[in-house]
Amino acid sequence: MELRSANVTQGVERAPNRSLFYAMGYTKEELDRPLIGVVSAHSEIVPGHFHLDKIAEAVKAGIRMAGGTPIEVPSIGVCDGIAMGHIGMKYSLASRELIADSVETMAMAHQFDGLVLIPNCDKIVPGMVMAAVRMDIPAVVCSGGPMMAGRFDGEEISLSKMFEAVGAFKAGIIDDEKLRECEEGACPGCGSCAGMYTANSMNCLCESLGIALPGNGTIPAVHSGRMLLAKHSGMAIMELVKKGITARQIINEKSIKNALACDMALGCSSNSVLHLLAISNEAGVPVDLSLFNEMSERVPNLCHLAPAGPTHMQDLNLAGGIPAVQAELIKGGFIDPTALTVSGKTVGENVAGAYIKDENQIRPLTNPYSPTGGIQILWGNLAEKGCVVKRSAVAPEMLKHSGPARVFNSEEEAIDAIYNGRIVDGDVVVIRYEGPVGGPGMREMLNPTSALAGMRLDKTVALITDGRFSGASRGASIGHVSPEAAVGGTIALVEEGDIIEIDIPAASVNLKVSDEELAKRRERLVQPEPNVKTGWLARYSTLVDGADKGAVMKKVY
Repeated sequence: MELRSANVTQGVERAPNRSLFYAMGYTKEELDRPLIGVVSAHSEIVPGHFHLDKIAEAVKAGIRMAGGTPIEVPSIGVCDGIAMGHIGMKYSLASRELIADSVETMAMAHQFDGLVLIPNCDKIVPGMVMAAVRMDIPAVVCSGGPMMAGRFDGEEISLSKMFEAVGAFKAGIIDDEKLRECEEGACPGCGSCAGMYTANSMNCLCESLGIALPGNGTIPAVHSGRMLLAKHSGMAIMELVKKGITARQIINEKSIKNALACDMALGCSSNSVLHLLAISNEAGVPVDLSLFNEMSERVPNLCHLAPAGPTHMQDLNLAGGIPAVQAELIKGGFIDPTALTVSGKTVGENVAGAYIKDENQIRPLTNPYSPTGGIQILWGNLAEKGCVVKRSAVAPEMLKHSGPARVFNSEEEAIDAIYNGRIVDGDVVVIRYEGPVGGPGMREMLNPTSALAGMRLDKTVALITDGRFSGASRGASIGHVSPEAAVGGTIALVEEGDIIEIDIPAASVNLKVSDEELAKRRERLVQPEPNVKTGWLARYSTLVDGADKGAVMKKVY
């Protein structure tokens, strides 16, 4: 077994390197073992990461038990909920690239033989995975696990209900006391927010990609099973290092299609589109947006977790978790059971014996929520390169909708109009200049969508943006419009009152304005000044590609 770490630990020429290890108390015996980077996103600002120090300790114990030397290094992480609704959200998606670059930096600079990646929340999960496949070294993801659901008015709730409660309060549907009760009960402890939002979507998809062990997506943060998983993840990385199994042997065309199938069955966040595009790009097997619709047409939607339904990750876990979903999909020929995973076994071997334990949480193929998948890509003159909707979270009556455009050049303008009652039944709210370039950073629009839901307008009003949506958003929320307004996309040409026609089953979204009129508007279009002119976000805006490419960095070398 040839170790990368020999470049910093072995031979007379590396005596200076070893002396620096000795300065930290490492022994010769430790330096003669594989060095495993334990990349922890622990912090005291993200509920999903608050407990990751405990997960990291369990991972390190597993590595030591299996004969390796764990070395913990940090990662940044943004809490999307705390960053929501202000300038902080501009940093969220963009941080994914920083995380990938920093993991690469630490691993290459110190020549780790393998990595255990300990993320939990939205951009941190894909950012770490992107780095692993970019470097193509042995890697295992071990997330911190989902938060337990909260309680409000005798029902399970999670963060999406909290955001919707603000809209309900603004509309006079609930009072101060009820808002406070919801606020104090929505998030009862550590973990990634309890619904099938982006964080839990990506942790489940890591499991379906094979880069994480079974249970990664659904075992609650507070359960002892999460600590067991962490120890086994530490043991698993040692086996991968010994066998020379690297990230690209796990994440490849076969496993990405498996993940897409699980995405459709689970009803994952629309952000999963951005992240799977970015991961596949780094893995050297880029996929086209059209593949999402091909999978959506084939794979039925089997789960309706919050925000699409009333149940949460703890319920999915009790119902059999991702192995039960995978076993059901194997029955229909929707996923390839021969794909390799970090357990050292194939998907089929991992899920042997798994079954649905509660059909209220995971429906069988014979009784799906929908014969089509949870994600739909739409095209049309308003989105020539595509846009995305979480179809499974759209009310049936909004699958087709036509209405007048209400146009806003920022999230703040739109939320002001919604809170002050200026949006009415039938409207199509258009929020532009919020894309990867124009935002910059492609902010999530959870405040506007939650306000509409809280005001009970989610079944009569659509929202279209070149920004994106939180996994907690529901309703006819269409995001990732590409090309975006800031690069001259048609969304920049929409005027107040224009009719927009949405047909989700037909995968179309069109502005009912003639080509001749659009050409005239384009001639007189004046782009606004950039929203951010300093700092690394300004640099990001000049280098980032479109949402249809996963908002990855352009290759300028």
